[in-house]
Amino acid sequence: MAKRKIAVIGVGKIAQDQHLPVIDASDDFELAATVSTRGIGHGSVPVFKTPAELYAAMPEVSLVSICTPPGIRHTYVREALEAGKDVMMEKPPTTTISELDDLIAHAKRLDRVLYQTWHSQFNAAVDRAKVILAEEGVTSARIDWRESVRKWHPGQDWVWEPGGFGVCDPGINAFSIFTKVMPFPVLSTRQH
Repeated sequence: MAKRKIAVIGVGKIAQDQHLPVIDASDDFELAATVSTRGIGHGSVPVFKTPAELYAAMPEVSLVSICTPPGIRHTYVREALEAGKDVMMEKPPTTTISELDDLIAHAKRLDRVLYQTWHSQFNAAVDRAKVILAEEGVTSARIDWRESVRKWHPGQDWVWEPGGFGVCDPGINAFSIFTKVMPFPVLSTRQH
């Protein structure tokens, strides 16, 4: 079976550290192009400045991985869906629930795949914790998440800009794991 061609849109740290190496090692996918406003490429594949340029030049690419900051992701995902692409979105998928709801509905209308990466949920320890909590129950929970935004987003100013949503990026991993391991739906009823 031929490898499925994929383009990576947004070539920052997560794309360089995770998406591109995984695609390079994959038996199922082949990197076809990158889209980077800064002109960052990978290997010998073409680099485009905008997704629209990619779609016009390489209509055969049917899958995109969107690794941009969340503030522009809604626009990019809608554009990809409308261009007939299946889409994988880096987390957090969008800056608001209503944006995500819109994308989910739009993907369904167009019969396209829309996948949000919640990579932290796929750790084997998360599955084991879920089993333990289901068997033993939960009397209380506390999250102390000590992930450094500066380590995972070095030199990326969007993390700190108003509306950039980047400060939520590390914490979203904690909430994603928490909602996966709990044996019941997690609802926020008060703030401390």
